[in-house]
Amino acid sequence: MAVAKTERFDFDFGISRILAVTAISISLTGCGSFIPLDSPDAASTHTNAALVTEPSAPLAYALMPVNPAILQATNAFTDSSGIVFSRLPGGNYRDITIGIGDIVTVTVYEAQAGGLFIPREASVRPGNFVDIPRQQVDQSGNINIPYAGSIKVAGLTPRAVSNIIRERLKDRAIDPQAVVSVAEQRGNQISVLGEVNSPLRFPVDPGGIRLMSAIARAGGPKYPSYESTITIKRNGRTYNESMSTVVHHPGEDVLLAPGDVVFLTRIPRVYMVFGSTPSPGSIGGTNNRRFTFENDNMSLAEAIAKAGGLDGARADSKSIYVYRFEPKPLLERIGIAVSQFPTQTVPAVYKFDMSKPDGWFQADTFRMRDHDVISVAESPSTEFIKLMLPLNAATANADNISTVIVNSK
Repeated sequence: MAVAKTERFDFDFGISRILAVTAISISLTGCGSFIPLDSPDAASTHTNAALVTEPSAPLAYALMPVNPAILQATNAFTDSSGIVFSRLPGGNYRDITIGIGDIVTVTVYEAQAGGLFIPREASVRPGNFVDIPRQQVDQSGNINIPYAGSIKVAGLTPRAVSNIIRERLKDRAIDPQAVVSVAEQRGNQISVLGEVNSPLRFPVDPGGIRLMSAIARAGGPKYPSYESTITIKRNGRTYNESMSTVVHHPGEDVLLAPGDVVFLTRIPRVYMVFGSTPSPGSIGGTNNRRFTFENDNMSLAEAIAKAGGLDGARADSKSIYVYRFEPKPLLERIGIAVSQFPTQTVPAVYKFDMSKPDGWFQADTFRMRDHDVISVAESPSTEFIKLMLPLNAATANADNISTVIVNSK
């Protein structure tokens, strides 16, 4: 009887264990039907689609384990990228030209009395000249001079206008000379707007004014240079460049032209970090996968450090990747065949091995760019651990349920 009772107990225990495991499996597979979702899952999205297209071919990209030659080439391109202003058309401006709306003064001199402007009794007058009343250049760009008629002055220098007046009066006045000056510049002005401390509009200096001097006159930028983007509007076109580029490349500090509009905008440079780094919220805040630059030249090592470093329990320090698009000439300079890529920019992935000391030196030298993506791969053992965790949990739950069933008898 004791043997039969023991066999009966073993049979009941086995059945209860099987039922417990089956119940857990069913609950796990069917949990999607009763657990609330904040968005449609993959199965329902695919099932309810009226049309499912064929998946596209994998995007071709270049994978480049970093070495000194690659590091030097990409950093050189990073330092030289974004140079635009030095190629602006019309930037070599030095002479002031008269613009529509300017207030112009004209003085006409004659060699002796008895001419067109100076009467014979000139001795009672203070000098051999006459001042023409100040005039504003009209919408057609013209002013009027007695006995010389209407003269188009917009776009001309004061000296050029003086020569025109002299030529028109030389047959009527005695050896005439004219002095033309701009009393108030209202048309040939430069505007500095946006994220500056004192936005203003001011006339162009006689010797011209450079971009950084104009920004300084407007009180300087509100934000650091690495967060400030400069836009120059000239002749109906716009040109953009980072202020850091202008600071580090003196040739980009161009001469401004009349009518230019300089606009400063705050556009922080950012990079993203994914993979085996500390989870969002663990190093402060909940949105710490997207980070901003803190200086002009941030290195990969600084970027990873700001993200909290590598996760020691998950990260594969031999596989740190930086994703970005690179121009074909750069990759050709490195020695990579780019003929298979149809576009002018190539998806490029830089690989760093930070399990060795030289990998850390390379990471501390590698220059980050705006919108770079860093990916820290997981260690191969992590996938095995992830697989075992739910199995261990399911087994533990089955044992607990079996124990409860046995103890209840």
